[in-house]
Amino acid sequence: MKHPIIGFHKDENDDWIAELECGHNYHVRHNPPWKLRPWVISEAGRNKYLGTTLNCLKCERKEPRDN
Repeated sequence: MKHPIIGFHKDENDDWIAELECGHNYHVRHNPPWKLRPWVISEAGRNKYLGTTLNCLKCERKEPRDN
C-alpha cells in the first residue's frame, strides 16, 4: 500500500526516517553504493519529497502505527 510522506526525523543512529501518513515510519538512508538517496541529506531535498508516496510493508502486514 502506498502512502505519502508527511515528515522526517532521525533515529538513534542518525539515519533519516520518513514519516508516512498511515502512521508508520520508513528508513530513507543515503548509504552509497547500496542506497542512493542524496536528496535526504539536505532540508531542501527532504522538503521536495514531502507528499511522495512510498510502499508501506507494515500496512500490508497490518502492523500497528509507529507513532
